[in-house]
Amino acid sequence: MRTMQKAPLIAVSRHRMAVDGEGVTTLVAFHGCTLRCQYCLNSQCLMPDGVWREMDTCELLEMVRVDNLYFLATGGGITFGGGEPCLRSLFIEEFCQMADPQWAINIETCLNVQRAHVERLLPWVRQWIVDIKDTDNDIYKAYTGKSNHRTLENLRWLMSHNGMAQKVRVRLPLIPEYNTRGHVVRSRAMLAELGVTLFDEFNYIIR
Repeated sequence: MRTMQKAPLIAVSRHRMAVDGEGVTTLVAFHGCTLRCQYCLNSQCLMPDGVWREMDTCELLEMVRVDNLYFLATGGGITFGGGEPCLRSLFIEEFCQMADPQWAINIETCLNVQRAHVERLLPWVRQWIVDIKDTDNDIYKAYTGKSNHRTLENLRWLMSHNGMAQKVRVRLPLIPEYNTRGHVVRSRAMLAELGVTLFDEFNYIIR
């Protein structure tokens, strides 16, 4: 018997609608991230004691397949988030090899990872939900602690493939104290030149 891939999770959230892809989705959130965002929405993913449960791919499949009828009826499926799900590309690939091929597989990612992870996931992902933050590298670095060069290079690589205009949705937040509406407008124009057509613009609400 082969050894299953294992991964640390912070949550599995069922019956999500219109926030993580089409139809009814289950969000699988991984522990660990490449960034250190100032207003991290899932800071548990960075905490040493933030792991809710470690699972192998077979255990996860057994947990989520209870909603198979919902997935098939609505065109939904599994959305992998975190944290940074691309870091778990081997786990996701193995899961997809076992899952119902009719399930939609979505990824919520910052794309600030090594290209090999993105290449491995490309054949499996129906929608890439990419959190760009801002295309200005100074703003991005001040907010996340890292350069955005890898993020933009991976996005360019994705957009170079046929059909990606309908598979890549970019999130462009207005981040208090870090960027302005003008920065968001400039980011959108730059990304449109790469072929991005689907955008989610919103304001971070800081509590």
